[in-house]
Amino acid sequence: MHRGQSNFRQTAACRVVTSGKVTLTPVNVDPAELAKFSELAHRWWDPASEFRPLHEINPLRLEWIAGRAPLDGRDALDVGCGGGLLSEAMAQRGARVTGIDLSEKALKVAQLHLLESRLAVRYELESPESYAGTHTGEFDVVTCLELLEHVPDPASTVAACAKLAKPGAQLFFSTINRNPKSYLFAVLGAEYLLKLLPRGTHDYARFVKPSELARWCRDAGLRETELAGMTYNPLTQRYSLGSDCSVNYLLHCAKDA
Repeated sequence: MHRGQSNFRQTAACRVVTSGKVTLTPVNVDPAELAKFSELAHRWWDPASEFRPLHEINPLRLEWIAGRAPLDGRDALDVGCGGGLLSEAMAQRGARVTGIDLSEKALKVAQLHLLESRLAVRYELESPESYAGTHTGEFDVVTCLELLEHVPDPASTVAACAKLAKPGAQLFFSTINRNPKSYLFAVLGAEYLLKLLPRGTHDYARFVKPSELARWCRDAGLRETELAGMTYNPLTQRYSLGSDCSVNYLLHCAKDA
């Protein structure tokens, strides 16, 4: 399968390669989380749907990524791509994009949208752990946004992203901090008061402190280069990037050559 094909490949389990032998291990996924987002998959590209926040922050996070990693002519991997919002945005910047996800419904929506956008994006039904077993060191840019707070073992996801990156590659993560303020804003505020997200979208216990994410990145051989916060103003209904990492934040890392 070459870059630009829109059909995706299915795998049933995570492949781990050790001493030349391939063994099967359980996929790093919570079935309830997967089902929750799969049920909404048909609404992924509707900017007025439950995915409205992703549509609104997508240009912001794309500019942040593009300002730190050249995309034109580069091989980019979007881990947890969902319906393909960021994948297509990076492809528009000239990147050769592969998007991986474990939601077959979301990937079918992403594939269908390519008929409209006519962009060259390849989608694969894979976990980052399984994909790392066959695509080690292939990507110049690896993005993993709004995924870590939804998987049982986020450290495993970070390690897989690091393995997929080329020496000298740039990696980008985003997730939600874990503290009383983030519970107030990301759960009570976003899901119950402002109704920006469906109730039950997030589990506070799975939120990730920046210190935890930084440690996982270091353990995976990555070097942290920048931490940025993303905030939402309910009066202007606009998102912005800054130094406040108390709720949503992004981390830029590099894999040294």
